[in-house]
Amino acid sequence: MNCSPISPPLTKVPQLRPPARFVRKQSILLQIALGILSIGLIPTLTARPSLSAERLTLSYGAVSRSISIDSLEAYARTGKVDDDLAAYVEYAGKEQLKQLPQLLLTPIPLNAVQVSQFLYTPIGERVLADFGEVVQQESHINGFYAIRGALILAAADPQKFTLLNILRRFPSRTISINLARGLQIAEAFQNIVNQTQQAIALINKQSLDTANASTSDKISLTDLPRSGKYRWQKRTITLNDTSRSRTFPADIYLPDVSGFRPVIVISHGLGSDRTSYAYLAQNLASYGFVVAVPEHPGSDAKQLQALLSGRAAEVTGPREFIDRPLDVKYLLNQLTKLSQTDPAYKGRLNLEQVGVVGQSFGGYTALALAGAPINFKQLEKNCPSSPDKANLSLLLQCLAVSLPQSSTYNLSDSRVKAAIAINPIDSSIMGQDSISQIKIPIMIMAGSADTIAPAFPEQIQPFTWLTTLNKYLVLINGATHFSTIGDSESSGVPVPEQVIGPSPALAQRYVRALSLPFFETYLANQPSYRRYLSANYVNAISQEPLRLSLVQFLTLKNSALSPIQQHSAVFNSQSSSPPSLPAYGTKRP
Repeated sequence: MNCSPISPPLTKVPQLRPPARFVRKQSILLQIALGILSIGLIPTLTARPSLSAERLTLSYGAVSRSISIDSLEAYARTGKVDDDLAAYVEYAGKEQLKQLPQLLLTPIPLNAVQVSQFLYTPIGERVLADFGEVVQQESHINGFYAIRGALILAAADPQKFTLLNILRRFPSRTISINLARGLQIAEAFQNIVNQTQQAIALINKQSLDTANASTSDKISLTDLPRSGKYRWQKRTITLNDTSRSRTFPADIYLPDVSGFRPVIVISHGLGSDRTSYAYLAQNLASYGFVVAVPEHPGSDAKQLQALLSGRAAEVTGPREFIDRPLDVKYLLNQLTKLSQTDPAYKGRLNLEQVGVVGQSFGGYTALALAGAPINFKQLEKNCPSSPDKANLSLLLQCLAVSLPQSSTYNLSDSRVKAAIAINPIDSSIMGQDSISQIKIPIMIMAGSADTIAPAFPEQIQPFTWLTTLNKYLVLINGATHFSTIGDSESSGVPVPEQVIGPSPALAQRYVRALSLPFFETYLANQPSYRRYLSANYVNAISQEPLRLSLVQFLTLKNSALSPIQQHSAVFNSQSSSPPSLPAYGTKRP
């Protein structure tokens, strides 16, 4: 039988009206607090169902104000503003008030098992500990366990999994929001947003100025047709690397053209699969490239599905940072054997001219194969106990801290002559010392609205670390982390349209339009395509709502604090300690 501890007496909340500036901060932070509870927190069961939250208390130093959850529900369901809510409504904008009912009542498409499974992973626990510094129990106790309990209980409720239900299920009569801590985090986040906006403005201006100053002929949109002239066949092979006990499939797109053709490998992102960039594989094959698309079994859609169904214990493991590049190397070795023994491949593959395309975790894979090693010193520096809240990709990158530190990881491949990294994660797993070791042509693609692998720390700044002569930074304004990912046959979790962002078809068109001339130039040795790798061409194909920019060099102004320094400053001043967590990559007993 489950018993609930006797709840402590409720602390009387001061009713003095605080200064307007404080209430304004409360209004802002109320939205932040509700947002924190509504995005990405996916939880697990605790046994205290008889307690439920009645009030949301916002504290700023010695001053606090509270609002009843009944008031929030009444407004969400009826639009009625009672006395409790009126003090906040006075300082909230009309658009913010309109969004509040939707925020509180929109169902979250996850069940209790899926929620529970995620939050017992190292990444899930790290997220909980971070948010628990802002969303706390009474007496300012870190909200780690309370948030987890509220989320799983709400997800199991037949009345739908909503933010309002999460608030109701919080196992404490008062949900305490630490506004001071929240503002520290918000300020650090805003600093990085400002850096990003400044860099994006610089890139857009530089690209447009270069295009306007170009003396070459204007490029016609019809110069590069959407599809090439070659027909192609798709074959699926199964690879078994016994040295790593790793079996995985790969799709091979073979164009109907004679002679040795360059080979391009496409590496999918975390939780995706080998069909997510089929549109790109088909397009490249129609231009005569052989395209090979492996599925990475430890970080694909099946792994995510296994986690959410209770058949796996983690989103992915640190070993994937080693296995993904080795998957590609093993695939190239097997294709070499097939080109010598199988008539379908014989005389058709030029395996000394290989290109790689990767997105997100696949972007890391592409850069590793291109010559950037894992940088353990950078990881140790950038991965303290609490990850950077403004860069979700650090939660994944910091898993690699638990890898055995060895100089024997040989992840690069001399057969790879050019690489494209789309939304790559690389700031900490590689850093400047590693990125600068790449010597082959590189194109980095970034989305200005990417909140998973933010453009500034993960793509824009790393681009400036490249020392290779042939480098390109492509910025898709308004694109998210998911914009370039095509429809998948077996997606791990459906991604809402508002998360994907506007016009993914246009973003995918850009990927096709730029990948082709890049690989024609640097793999197929067709210099006539180089003119398409220009701001002039990018300006010609750029369309709303996703404007496109391209630069080949970039100088960023030094800020007073780097993103990592900003992050460290925030966490050095934290007011409450999170529960003790296992190191990245280890399991909680």
